[in-house]
Amino acid sequence: MLLTESAPFIKQYIEDLNNSLEQYKPGAGLTFTQKAWLSFCLTGILMVNAVCWAKFERASLGNYKLAALSWMFRKGKISWDNLLVGSVRRILKKYGITNGVIVFDESDRARSKNTKRIYKAHKQKHKASGGYVNGQTVVLLLLVTDSITRCSSF
Repeated sequence: MLLTESAPFIKQYIEDLNNSLEQYKPGAGLTFTQKAWLSFCLTGILMVNAVCWAKFERASLGNYKLAALSWMFRKGKISWDNLLVGSVRRILKKYGITNGVIVFDESDRARSKNTKRIYKAHKQKHKASGGYVNGQTVVLLLLVTDSITRCSSF
């Protein structure tokens, strides 16, 4: 698989997202470079089924370098808060969702005792052994609505 150009539906999503950002907060839209980078990353996730700069570089046959991709993520002036709000607003508007309930679920993921390179790893109680391991807490947010998620009671 070659990662040379973004899929049309991803380009459309980025444009819709940019319009949503402009409506939410005028002047908070994405620049041309940010749009291209975000479009490339979404296409990369779709193509290689991972969020990995090295895999993106290989899939693009070296057209995009690992260092440049990760620099844009770390140092680019993207307002991630506004991006999240704009994206959620776009989805809610597209599907006509006006009300719902947010459900939280968290689970601890044990990693290992030596986790210097794993982000946000912390000491957790390991129930099976009674000891401690380093791990991460994964939080899932689910929007439950009448139109998308059906709840049934037993």
